[in-house]
Amino acid sequence: MLASLFASIATSEAGLAVRRTRRAATAYLAATIFGICGIGFLVGAAYVWAARKFGHVEAALSFGGGFLVVAGLILLVHKLAGRARAREEKRQRKADLATLGTAAAMAAVPALLRSKGGIGALLGPVIALVAYQIYRENRRPDDPDDGDDGVSGE
Repeated sequence: MLASLFASIATSEAGLAVRRTRRAATAYLAATIFGICGIGFLVGAAYVWAARKFGHVEAALSFGGGFLVVAGLILLVHKLAGRARAREEKRQRKADLATLGTAAAMAAVPALLRSKGGIGALLGPVIALVAYQIYRENRRPDDPDDGDDGVSGE
């Protein structure tokens, strides 16, 4: 009975969240459409002003060049941000895998302790990890067989 109560509360909360999200998306879409129309009219007015002041060809060339410069800047910023985002995603993926491995190991410990060879199964990886850490600490930094990219996590 308690589980059905929790399920009904979770379901109603999810429904409310979906409705709030739908209303917010509709409001943002309408605001975006009207904002784009307003910007279009402002650009049109600026073009008419520039055409009267400098001439039609000069205004068209200036506006075209200005829009191309803005487009190039947007692409440049996107490319730079994409590289930073990829580095952050790689770091997050490593952290997630480490957390997943730790959780899996912690979940397996009770089952291994209950089995006959459990202590040996637990000590083997621990001894291997300690031996690897000793190896990493005592190896030469210019060892080509290392396979490491030279970046240490210390």
